[in-house]
Amino acid sequence: MRNRILWLLCLSLLPTWLSAQKTIETGRKIIRDLGRIVNPNGIQENYTVNINGVDQWLYARGQNKDNPVILFIHGGPASPLSPVMWTFQRPLEEYYTIVTYDQRGAGRTFLNIPPDSIAASIRIDTFVDDAIEVASYIRQRYHAKKIILMGHSWGTILGMKAALKRPDLFAAYIGVGQVINVMENERVSFDYAVEQATRHKNDSALAELKSIAPYPGNEPITRHRIIIARNWAQYYGGLSAYRSESMYFYNAPWLSPEYAADDIPAIDNGNIFTLWRILPEFLQVDFKKVHTFPIPVFMFLGRHDYTTPAEPTAAWMKQVKAPVKKAVWFEHSSHLIPMEEPGKMLISLKECLDPVIRGK
Repeated sequence: MRNRILWLLCLSLLPTWLSAQKTIETGRKIIRDLGRIVNPNGIQENYTVNINGVDQWLYARGQNKDNPVILFIHGGPASPLSPVMWTFQRPLEEYYTIVTYDQRGAGRTFLNIPPDSIAASIRIDTFVDDAIEVASYIRQRYHAKKIILMGHSWGTILGMKAALKRPDLFAAYIGVGQVINVMENERVSFDYAVEQATRHKNDSALAELKSIAPYPGNEPITRHRIIIARNWAQYYGGLSAYRSESMYFYNAPWLSPEYAADDIPAIDNGNIFTLWRILPEFLQVDFKKVHTFPIPVFMFLGRHDYTTPAEPTAAWMKQVKAPVKKAVWFEHSSHLIPMEEPGKMLISLKECLDPVIRGK
């Protein structure tokens, strides 16, 4: 009897579910049509390329094939840019050809092959070599003398290491939500969460935070401890400024022109697959000892970012020597600068990059 009731309930909800799916697909078609690059001199391509033995999805968009090329390395680990780029990227495409890719273990690339076949390759150095190979490939494909390299969050680790390893490939490096020292970031983020919870007299938050204190401390950094620290820092605007949640970001893939509905679960699945394999290495990342940077370096800093806190990056920028360097503060952004202040991001890219490009 119980199974029959559940079956009847599912049948009764089916029309609502189908209607919702139809609405989502209609929205996706509108966004896809609006975002089509119809300029005959433009570039709009999605394709796979074998990068270090793994077929990885690349996405290239731009209104003019003669524009400078930016390789934008996504964050995460395994949080692809491709299903959310429709939310902010269109204005950038008037001035740059933007190329991103779903990294090994991420998004649609995660769907390409059996996960176990790449499990042993989930190492930072492998990701860095992938980024370098992608840069070399797109430089040739799009006839660019040098590539502008940009990373976001986790992608800044790969971007920094790629620029240090192969500076000859890149005209400049831009870090958005830059990671300098992971353990310091964790401490600053946790301290911010405690400060905010205390100010707002949030006893539930304080109890949870106390349960993992001192953080990161000397205890193992487990998934449980990370989630508690991140949840409360982000609740108090550490992911999106002035917001306690960022559902506009997490739900954006449902309207993505690049992803079908069946592709979307791969985002979370790839993140789970990748994060806990890369975590021990990730926690050891430290660029504080890098005192000289070989190419122009620009850092875009969210004033309210407590996912990858900006203070360590600002301090690093003061001491590093580089051909050109500049830190740009985004006063109304947290960690998701491209979506929070897209207008300022475009202007800042132009102000930082135009002199570099003219000098090449």
